[in-house]
Amino acid sequence: MYDYNTQRQQLKLPEYGRNIQNMVDLCRSIEDPEERRACAFGIVRVMHTLFPETELKTLWDHVLVMADFQLDIDFPVEVTTEEQLAVKPERLPYSDNRIKWRHYGKNIELMVDKVADLEDGPDKDKLISMIAHQMKKLQLVHNKEGVEDGKILRDLAIYSQGRIDLDPSTYLLHEFREAPQAPVAKKKKKKK
Repeated sequence: MYDYNTQRQQLKLPEYGRNIQNMVDLCRSIEDPEERRACAFGIVRVMHTLFPETELKTLWDHVLVMADFQLDIDFPVEVTTEEQLAVKPERLPYSDNRIKWRHYGKNIELMVDKVADLEDGPDKDKLISMIAHQMKKLQLVHNKEGVEDGKILRDLAIYSQGRIDLDPSTYLLHEFREAPQAPVAKKKKKKK
């Protein structure tokens, strides 16, 4: 009868393969402590040959995991215990920050908040202009027919809670148009 992998014992760390797992199982069954230790060192050397970029501590941890934490040898490095491996990390808190308008994104909100706090001057005016133009570009992605400058400036005032208030009749934004696409030439079929 054939010996299929589906009928064999599940591998603890499949990236090392069944031969390394069999070596670890054999090493675990050796009675003599010195011979068992020499066997474990040999296994780590083979694993290091397969994965030279892996640190030795990690390789020793992997040997211990493949041995179900039942390998009784003096390890040359501090190895991870089964209890340390079973500890689950703390849950990451998710941000409850809601984005007012998704088409502008969170970065625009943050930039408007920072720029609104700056002192009045030419640098602030230039940054406000750049943000307003970027908001118009982002709005045009969702509305190809066109966007009113007044809407962009109202949104900017809402984002800044009234700290940035530009008059739509005097403050004009650039008109953005889609770049024309070059026509794609059809390939001619070769005659045989």
